Amino acid sequence: MATSFDPADLPTGALMQLSPLVGRVLAPNPSAFTYTGTQTYLVGTRELAVIDPGPDDPAHIAALMAAIGGRPVRAILCTHTHRDHSPAAAPLSAATGAPVIGCAPLTLDDDGPRADAAFDAAYRPDRVLKDGERLSGTDWTLEAVATPGHTSNHLCFALVEEGALFTGDHVMGWSTSIVSPPDGDMAAYMASMQRLLDRPDAVYYPAHGDPVENPQRLVRGMMGHRKQREGQIVRFLERHGASEIPTMVADMYKGVDPRLHGAAGRSVLAHLIDLDGRGIAAATGDGRWQLR
Repeated sequence: MATSFDPADLPTGALMQLSPLVGRVLAPNPSAFTYTGTQTYLVGTRELAVIDPGPDDPAHIAALMAAIGGRPVRAILCTHTHRDHSPAAAPLSAATGAPVIGCAPLTLDDDGPRADAAFDAAYRPDRVLKDGERLSGTDWTLEAVATPGHTSNHLCFALVEEGALFTGDHVMGWSTSIVSPPDGDMAAYMASMQRLLDRPDAVYYPAHGDPVENPQRLVRGMMGHRKQREGQIVRFLERHGASEIPTMVADMYKGVDPRLHGAAGRSVLAHLIDLDGRGIAAATGDGRWQLR
């Protein structure tokens, strides 16, 4: 569940040191899907890595350059290519000479109401990191952890020296992640969540929201929420038979602002596609879904 916030109370553009190796700069793009804004992370003390450079906003790029303070930038890494995460990579690369490294490019138009940012069609990485591949600076080591689900190209980055994980939008510190077909995949998302649950990371640094100090507990809770929603869908279809998604949403999201029902429908669709893949539900061909 999202938490209310007042962007005026937040230190947009200021470098906040979160640990000996991790600093954070908040972009000035608060919204319903970015919460307080996109958080760009600076990793290292002498030679830096920049994670999720954020939107192509001159004020944000100037704030990042001030935070970098003339230190060499080893790499600019992107967890995925939604437009609140990767567009600043190109201008920041031009300003620092650092290569853009990280997730694969991906541009996709989906067929429903957007519940998050659109894809960055201009993203052109100099190098794509594979799962388990590492990148090092003078005092840091980052390892790519493939976490498809929110998007098919999503990567997290593990900071080996501090037992930390930069989770992008896969796990956020304020709300559950959006899984919107056709690229968002609920089965892949749940498998990626299980992968994180099995890891020993001590802290998560999400792109939106506060650091997560007990990450395994949060991951278990998020997985439980998804399983509860799946059960709710199955029970609805047991009671009502073949139904359209808007009918399910109106029943299951009572009390939720109707303006959010379109986005909720994307989540329900993601669950239904997953249930179809497991032989539990199926589309009827006329816009409705039913149990098999």
